[in-house]
Amino acid sequence: MISNQWYDKESDGLVYCVTDTTYTSVGTTSGAGQMSPHRMTVSTLSDQMRLHTQFRGKTIAVSLKDRGAVLPGGHSANAAYWFIGHSQGDWITSSYYMETLPQWVQDFNNSGQAESYKKVWEPLQNINTYLESGPDNTVYENTFNGETAPIFPHDIPALWDQNSGFEMVKVSPFGNSLTTDFAIEAIKSESLGQDGYMDMLAISYSSTDYVGHFYGVNSKEVQDTYIRLDRDIARLLTTLDREVGEGAYTVFLTSDHGAVHVPAYLKENKIPGGYLKLAGMNSIFREFMKFRYGTTDILKNISNWQVFLDHKVIANLGLNLREVQEELANEYLGYPHIDRVFTGYQMQLNVAELGVSSLLQNGYHQKRSGDLLIVPEPGYVDYPVKGSTHGSPFMYDTHVPLIFYGKGIRKGETSRRTHIADIAPTMATILGIAQPNGTTGRPIDEASE
Repeated sequence: MISNQWYDKESDGLVYCVTDTTYTSVGTTSGAGQMSPHRMTVSTLSDQMRLHTQFRGKTIAVSLKDRGAVLPGGHSANAAYWFIGHSQGDWITSSYYMETLPQWVQDFNNSGQAESYKKVWEPLQNINTYLESGPDNTVYENTFNGETAPIFPHDIPALWDQNSGFEMVKVSPFGNSLTTDFAIEAIKSESLGQDGYMDMLAISYSSTDYVGHFYGVNSKEVQDTYIRLDRDIARLLTTLDREVGEGAYTVFLTSDHGAVHVPAYLKENKIPGGYLKLAGMNSIFREFMKFRYGTTDILKNISNWQVFLDHKVIANLGLNLREVQEELANEYLGYPHIDRVFTGYQMQLNVAELGVSSLLQNGYHQKRSGDLLIVPEPGYVDYPVKGSTHGSPFMYDTHVPLIFYGKGIRKGETSRRTHIADIAPTMATILGIAQPNGTTGRPIDEASE
């Protein structure tokens, strides 16, 4: 997976990581359930657990986002469920997994639990104690339609119809609470951890991402969301203690990314950061190609900070692909606030062990990735001036928490640099199962007993 959505060389168009129109939606009449893990080319930790138990162990995956359920669930999940917002407000799935929703999911959807979060969002604690975030009212935050300022309280019921109904739940801490409610019901209804075979429950909490994008990482709303998430996780662990048994389960907690401070906030405080006019850069880039090669036909697509070239056109023009890549990389490197540019040849032929180039190389796929990989300077983004985003190889995006807890975990901590890719082999070692077939990381020895 090279992105949530990327330019696909074979179809000559953009594809979404889990869209699969060969399957139908289950639980909705819309196309929101037409998903599967078919673009993921390797096995997952959950797949290896299913293989190890001769498919007697269960895998259930839950997330507000489709990709947050489908991908962690793996290819062999018994079920992956995600939340459809707007006016429906239900948990749904794909015919990849089943033909009809289980009765317990139907009952949950009919219970009014999602509707119960149509309530005013106020700080859980005294807002004056929220010292790890900035002021409540800043110019760096978005507002819901109908609001005059991005401040507490957020009157979700009054703003409901102007902001796509249940989509508001997602952009609030209540989305995480609803996810926890549903995950707890899955533990009980699917009898997870109740027999001699290991089961896997994959939960992706997405509201932290929605809130961070909307308000920015330094907002009171983000801090309140994490305070509330801490309580939701406590509810989840208490349920596991009761239903499965204290010390009878293993948990790992991490994040897929961090995020940059709002660049306008950085600039105001004399810290490097700002906004790139990517459309303008790409226009100049096309003009250069027309001048240098007499045509822009060699360009297929520019997206996700990657440039895709038409190799057939380059060959027909009698040009050398490697030389074209290098020349275009040097051109793009000359644009304002571009930190570095790598070519496909560099990614394929060199082996980087540290730094930005190593991170990009770990995410490079010869068949899917572009001919140029562009890295803006730290703190610079192509994004609206309000809210935060992510997607760079720098520390603010890539340094995230990693916690192991429960059965088989040694008490302690380490400051040694570890990687997301180390989680799967670590968990596989603890569980005594084979590592996923695409494993590139190493077990974190400090974590296991």
